[in-house]
Amino acid sequence: MAAVMLQGTGSDVGKSVLVAGLCRALANRGLSVLPFKPQNMSNNAAVTVDGGEIGRAQALQALAARVEPHTDMNPVLLKPQADRTSQLIVHGQVRGTLGSANFREGRRNLLADVLQSWERLRTRCDIVVVEGAGSPAEINLREGDIANMGFARAAQVPVVLVGDIDRGGVIASLVGTRAVVDPEDAAMIHGFIVNKFRGDPALFTDGYAAIEQRTGWRGFGLVPWLSAIARLPSEDAVVLDRGLRRNSGRIVVACPMLPRIANFDDLDPLKAEPEVDLVMVPPGQAIPAEAALIVLPGSKATIADMHFVRAQGWDIDILSHHRRGGMILGICAGYQMLGQTISDPLGIEGVPSSVRGLALLDGETVLGERKTLQRVTGMALGAAFDGYEMHMGTTVLPAQAPSFAALDGGRRDGTITADGLVVGTYCHGLLASGELRRALLSRIGAASDANDHHRIVDEALDELACNLEECLDIDALIALARQAG
Repeated sequence: MAAVMLQGTGSDVGKSVLVAGLCRALANRGLSVLPFKPQNMSNNAAVTVDGGEIGRAQALQALAARVEPHTDMNPVLLKPQADRTSQLIVHGQVRGTLGSANFREGRRNLLADVLQSWERLRTRCDIVVVEGAGSPAEINLREGDIANMGFARAAQVPVVLVGDIDRGGVIASLVGTRAVVDPEDAAMIHGFIVNKFRGDPALFTDGYAAIEQRTGWRGFGLVPWLSAIARLPSEDAVVLDRGLRRNSGRIVVACPMLPRIANFDDLDPLKAEPEVDLVMVPPGQAIPAEAALIVLPGSKATIADMHFVRAQGWDIDILSHHRRGGMILGICAGYQMLGQTISDPLGIEGVPSSVRGLALLDGETVLGERKTLQRVTGMALGAAFDGYEMHMGTTVLPAQAPSFAALDGGRRDGTITADGLVVGTYCHGLLASGELRRALLSRIGAASDANDHHRIVDEALDELACNLEECLDIDALIALARQAG
C-alpha cells in the first residue's frame, strides 16, 4: 500500500480540490485509489454507503476515485453548532459534542479511532491520498493533533505541503512553516506544491527555486488557477463569507445565509442554470423583493438560526414574499422553519427550548437524539430524483396534509401547499435531478436545460485530473507515496 498526505500552509489553500484531482488522475491511470481525511470540520456532509456521514469534500474525493463514499474515509467529523461547540461524528455516527473546554483532551482520545479507519482503508487499495486540515504551522495546536503531523507520524505517511499563491505571501508561508514546525515533523515533509497561480509561470521561476533552496524540499509543481473548480461543490461556508458572484439570469432565487448553514451545496445546480440569478443574502441585507423563489437551506442549529431569521427581519421579507405569491422551498432545517413550531426538549442543540416557525406549513417539529441518515430515491413534481436525508428532527403533519415526494419503499416526504407555492422537504440533493429542477423552475417562469448535475461534476473532475497531469509531477508523487510505512 502506498500513501501520500497533502497538508496546507493554511485553511482554504486548495487541499480538498487537489486531493480530488489526484484521486481522479490516479484512477484514470488504472490505480485503485481511496481518499482519507483523519479529521474534518464542516457542516457540509454526505451520507455514506455504510449508513453514516462524512465531510462533503471526502464524498467528492470518493466520486473522483470512482468508489462509494465510506465512513472510514473521514473517521472524525466536527459539525459546528455554536460558537464554541461542535457535534462530534466518529465513524459516521454522533458521539456527543466537543467544546472549547474539552477540545484538546477529546481530540487526543480520537487518534485510536482514526487509526482504526486508516488500517481498514489502507488494505483496500493501491494508494491512499490523505488530506490534512488547517496547517501544521499552528504549533499551538500540535499537542494531541490528529489532523496533520500527529496522524502523519503515527501512520508514517510522507507529506507534501500546499501553499496558496493567490492570497499572497506563498514563499513566506512555505518557508515559515519549515521554520516553526518541530524538526521531527519537518522531516515528514518531502516537498511542496504552489497552488492557484495566475499569469505566466516563468515569472515565478526564481520564487520556486528560492522555496526549494530555503526549505530543502523539492517542488512537485506549480498549479494554475483552474476553471473546473467552479463546477465542483465547495467544502465549507468560507466561500459564502466571500460572497457569490451574481449571474446574469433574469429570474432571481434568493437564499439567506444562516450562521450555521449546512449542506448548501444543495444550491449548486441552481448556480449553473443560465436563467437563474442565485443571490446568497448576507446578514444585514434584506431578501430581494424581486426574488421569484426563496430557498431556506439546511442548518446545524435550527432553533438558533430561526431566532436569527427574525433578528434580521428576514421573516418579514419571507412572509411578504408569500403574500405577493412568491414561491418558497425549505430543505431540511428550512422545512422545519416553515412549520408551526420547533421544539428541542432534550437540549440537542443547546439548552432545551422551542421557537415559533414561520407558520407557512402545518408541521410541528421535535428534535430528538436519533439522527436520520439515509439515501433516498423517489418522485416529486412529476420527476424522479435521488438524494439523502440527514436530520435529527421529526416533523408531524396533519393527516390530510399532501406530501411533497413519494419515496421508493412507500415512504412519503415533506409537504406542499394546495397552491404549490410553499414546499418543505427533508431530501437534500434533489435539485441535482435535471427533470425535477426543470419542473421547479417552470413554476417561477425560468427555463432549464435539465442537465444532470452529477454529470457536470464528473466532467469537471476529469478536466481537473487532466490539468494536474500537465502541471504536477505525478510520477514523483507516486514514488514518494510508495515510501509510506
